[in-house]
Amino acid sequence: MRALSNALGQNRLHHAYLFTGTRGVGKTTIARIFAKSLNCETGITATPCGVCSACTEIDSGRFVDLIELDAASNTQVDNMRELLESALYAPTSGRFKVYIIDEVHMLSKSAFNAMLKTLEEPPAHVKFILATTDPQKIPVTVLSRCLQFNLKQLPPGLILEHLQHVLEQEKISFEHGALALLARVAQGSMRDALSLLDQAIAYSQNQVEEATVRSMLGAIDQSYLYGVLEALLAQDGAVLLEIADGMQSRSMDFEAALQELATLLHRIVLAQTVPQAIADDEPERERLLALAQRFSAEELQLFYQIVIHGRNEIALAPDEYAGFTMTLLRMLAFMPAGAQAPVTRLQATAVPPAIPAAEPATQAQAAPKAVAGAELDWAVLLGQLSVQGMAKELARNCVLESFSDGRLALLLAPQHKHMLSNKMAQDKLQAALADYFAQPVKLTVELGTDSAATPATPAAVEQREKLSRQQEAVAAIRQDAFVREAQAELGAQLVEDTIKPVQ
Repeated sequence: MRALSNALGQNRLHHAYLFTGTRGVGKTTIARIFAKSLNCETGITATPCGVCSACTEIDSGRFVDLIELDAASNTQVDNMRELLESALYAPTSGRFKVYIIDEVHMLSKSAFNAMLKTLEEPPAHVKFILATTDPQKIPVTVLSRCLQFNLKQLPPGLILEHLQHVLEQEKISFEHGALALLARVAQGSMRDALSLLDQAIAYSQNQVEEATVRSMLGAIDQSYLYGVLEALLAQDGAVLLEIADGMQSRSMDFEAALQELATLLHRIVLAQTVPQAIADDEPERERLLALAQRFSAEELQLFYQIVIHGRNEIALAPDEYAGFTMTLLRMLAFMPAGAQAPVTRLQATAVPPAIPAAEPATQAQAAPKAVAGAELDWAVLLGQLSVQGMAKELARNCVLESFSDGRLALLLAPQHKHMLSNKMAQDKLQAALADYFAQPVKLTVELGTDSAATPATPAAVEQREKLSRQQEAVAAIRQDAFVREAQAELGAQLVEDTIKPVQ
């Protein structure tokens, strides 16, 4: 858009433009806007007025000097010769004759050869705008004589924003989740998104609701997928099968379910690594961020790979139900068991333990000690425990209250109170502590009443250190001499979201 606007503003116009991109991304729409920019009665401008006779006639399809040709329906050389002969005559009312040729790659070889002569020696009053979804089928002799612009797929956020604008103008009620689903299914095509929106309006009787849109699209109810993830955190195979049975009873498409599960895992990974990538108005934002804290990076990466392979292999399974459940059970069976959270130091006041702090034989000699001077470092201890999954997340979001007479008391950060109901996670953590000290340990976990204790949890400390490293990395790049020179001399922009600290 910058290149086209600058060309119009400086009156440095080419005779032929080629717009490429997938369906519904705006190739023909931009071509028509460009035609208005060339013929607006206010002059050649990047901002046509939209109210003069040329602009209004182009909008209504009545402008005699704008000729649109669908190459898919007019592939023969005779059609092209007729069009090119008319190009020799001066415009009737406009400043330029503009030829928009859609799906230009469908032209025959002889038609391209006929066009080539005019592209080599174009009349000054003629502009060609070619559009295609498949530029590789266009002869290089034609490509070399055009300025080529590749239109990217539209991001879901932009599609959602436009759908919302349309519905607000039409005064039709809607749910944000329904529009987010339509925007995602459209896969970057605004035209597809608008077509789906029309279908949703008719299907839902002028109330675009998420449940109705899911039913229309045959999309999977997200509650089932969140249930799968909760069951994995609890390492509960029975619940996984119950969920699969419930989906089968509703005749859900298990292949589609795996596709949706892969999408959900991708969004959780984004929430974990680049939280700002999840929009503030995303309905599931809090849920995604919560899951991002409860899963380790290794678990999410492994689950994503298992789901992708499961979807590819589902056709080879005895039936879809078997393929789906096998994928779920594979995720459960191969949950990482050796990954450990980064060790962070956190000094907590505690009563001296009555039992000796045994050094596990498996610990390396150089590893930091969890117990020193009769004082227990909870974060260091956590880094040395053989505990994973939900039990590890429970420990990471607690601070040590006391440790005495074989009893270890933890306070859970208030925002994670849902973890209190997970008895299995507490039992696994207690067993890991007993294994570490080589003696029975009685673990109690209570909900902290003071939110001020939350910043002291290992998870919070780790997050602050991660944020600090990110801020230092951004600051270093901002001060880099090469970067500053590129910004000053070339107008370069620093995309801070792509900066990653060196580990």
